[in-house]
Amino acid sequence: MASTTDHALAGHLRRLAVPLLGEASDHDALLEQIGDARFVLLGEASHGTHEFYRERARITQRLIAEKGFEAVAVEADWPDAWRVNRFVRGLGDDEFASDALDGFRRFPTWMWRNTDVVNFVDWLRDWNAGPVGGGQVGFYGLDLYSLNASMAAVLHYLDRVDPDAAARARARYACFDAYGEDSQAYGMMTGLRGVASCEEEVIAQLLEMQRHRLVQAPHTGAQADEAFQAEQNARLVRNAERYYRSLYLGEVSSWNLRDGHMMETLVALVAHLEQQGRPAKVVLWAHNSHLGDARATEMGGQRGELNIGQLVRERYGDDAFLVGFTTHAGTVTAADDWDAPARRRQVRPARNDSFEGLFHAVGLPGFLLPLREGEAAAALRAPRLERAIGVIYRPQSERQSHYFHALLPRQFDAVLHFDETRAVEPLERDVQWQAGEAPETYPSGM
Repeated sequence: MASTTDHALAGHLRRLAVPLLGEASDHDALLEQIGDARFVLLGEASHGTHEFYRERARITQRLIAEKGFEAVAVEADWPDAWRVNRFVRGLGDDEFASDALDGFRRFPTWMWRNTDVVNFVDWLRDWNAGPVGGGQVGFYGLDLYSLNASMAAVLHYLDRVDPDAAARARARYACFDAYGEDSQAYGMMTGLRGVASCEEEVIAQLLEMQRHRLVQAPHTGAQADEAFQAEQNARLVRNAERYYRSLYLGEVSSWNLRDGHMMETLVALVAHLEQQGRPAKVVLWAHNSHLGDARATEMGGQRGELNIGQLVRERYGDDAFLVGFTTHAGTVTAADDWDAPARRRQVRPARNDSFEGLFHAVGLPGFLLPLREGEAAAALRAPRLERAIGVIYRPQSERQSHYFHALLPRQFDAVLHFDETRAVEPLERDVQWQAGEAPETYPSGM
């Protein structure tokens, strides 16, 4: 049960909140807050909520159409996103958006193979094909799990442009052959059992790819894009090799390596885009835990972990605008464990002592709270619990598994709250997902 103080605070926030009514003008206030920022980071409190995907798409469409943003960078593997990038630019062999998303076959497939992403990718292709878009807006991946796919992409590129260089790359990447497609086996053997790593080989290959792009590739145009994607794949192989070893070595936080790679990818993408002679403007889509400033959370303050939200703020200052998304209850697409099937799960109502519980007490179905400055930021200056659901949802241990303390106005520049949300719809919906999960009965006061 909410305290008297929280009840008064919820009433105060209701007066400050900007209601979201499902209208075209919903995000006018947010775009005004964003102003001239060149990096807009749009989060999500889960990897399986329809409203988060839908509203990120709507905001992104307006940023592209009204503010000239030219790139969407997402929490996804680079090679899979590059296939989508080619599709939205009218390139490649894919006929439909669902085909272009077919590369996303690694768990959790529903993160990008869902109906909301299909709709956005279709819109982006249409925009680029129109007279205003001019084929300029790209779709890029920031993550680093695609070790084997990225090696294959490097070799495919070099086979076409420099067979001798391709032979050298094959010889270097043969270091991984003993592990097949099992990146974690490579990490375990080299991290725990002292087997020699492939670190020297992947660094040497990245350096050669960088020299190739500087000396042989043009600075702009389709050939420049292809050279850039090949170099980025080589960079990913270098960072993924280190990441998988770190899972077992424990010397460097694997989280920090992952988000550091995301930032390195963003910086490389910005440099590539700015070869066209104008400042780059990029929208980022990822989980709140990646895009909210880690320094304002337990993960940063107590565990020493950083994230891309923190790194973007440190590098770009007020040119970065961070937006968090929250929900109180509803359904979510998530798994019971890693590599388990997707299920449509009931989300427990948020705890009363959390930000989500407080926002529920505001009594609006959806609203925006500006947090960069002003009364809302002052009213929310005390730390509270915040909920995060990733690809796995464990309601039986929700407090331990899905809540952490945060200082919301320091974590985000604005928050969008949707009180009751529903599960994102995977393109592949089996019987288990369709059946969903019966609502639980919650004990009083829980």
